Amino acid sequence: MSKQKILVLRFSSIGDIVLTTPIVRALKTQLDDAEIHFCTKANFASILEANPYIDKVHLLEKDLNPLIAELKKENFDHIVDLHNNLRTRIIKTRLGKPSNAFDKLNWEKWLIVNLKVNKLPNVHIVDRYFETVKPLGVKKDMLGLDYFIPEKDEVEKDWLPETHRNGYIAFAIGGQLNTKKLPIDRMIELCDKINKPIVVLGGKEDVEIGERLEDFFNRKHDKADMISPLEELGKKANIYNACGKFNLNQSASILKGASHVFTHDTGLMHIASAFKKNIFSIWGNTIPEFGMYPYQTKFTILENKKLDCRPCSKIGFDKCPKGHFKCMNDIIFDFWIP
Repeated sequence: MSKQKILVLRFSSIGDIVLTTPIVRALKTQLDDAEIHFCTKANFASILEANPYIDKVHLLEKDLNPLIAELKKENFDHIVDLHNNLRTRIIKTRLGKPSNAFDKLNWEKWLIVNLKVNKLPNVHIVDRYFETVKPLGVKKDMLGLDYFIPEKDEVEKDWLPETHRNGYIAFAIGGQLNTKKLPIDRMIELCDKINKPIVVLGGKEDVEIGERLEDFFNRKHDKADMISPLEELGKKANIYNACGKFNLNQSASILKGASHVFTHDTGLMHIASAFKKNIFSIWGNTIPEFGMYPYQTKFTILENKKLDCRPCSKIGFDKCPKGHFKCMNDIIFDFWIP
């Protein structure tokens, strides 16, 4: 039987690409002599560079035309569209190959956001991805998500402060929009309740918030007569602000070394899921019912379910449309870490 050449399309973003990894693995391992190609945006290439189930990655820079010309040369047998937007439809039309597309449930999402009518299936998005490849004879393999870190990006213990080398909690403080992130005062409250060494993770845009957390908890500049009472009260939260200091794969390595992970609804949450971490997942204006909660790992959802305005968007806003931001301000931090 001749080799099957399959193209998987998913342009963005970090978490969405990580969520496609079970499909890539299943295509590669379940189909006879399959050659798997993956097409994504150039700035997300590092997510896939060490994935052994992908034979070749094709990158979208700015213009679709050079990418389509490159893809045409490959003469694919089949296209798996896990993005299903205008650009992927253009690619499929131009390539003229058999394809299957992921159902994004846009109508069902509109209903719950605008009318609070829930017609969403109680199915994780990864399992819906598997429905997309079912016609190819590919089945769910129950192995969860994948994330492969290149050896050059594995973070050694001595890269971290001495206070964090014997164990730490990771807190991914980023989020695509502000309504998906805790306000700074609530982050402080959460870190105080965690009460252990914490590595704060995020991008360059999160550096300032990370610095504020670090300054609040780290007592190196405090007077000596203040430190002793804090120690007597059992205050052990110690923040290392890693925001903007590590690339994505290195941040993934830090997640891999954490005992527990606290995270907003963001890409690092899905990377932590790939490492089977115990996750505390924090939700604001969006909801887990959209199907993007941690996949096949132990997790606890932290959210305020007593609001009739939530979800107010399937993505998020820069600020709360109603001005009270109760979805984040009124979350009860009900958890215990031994």
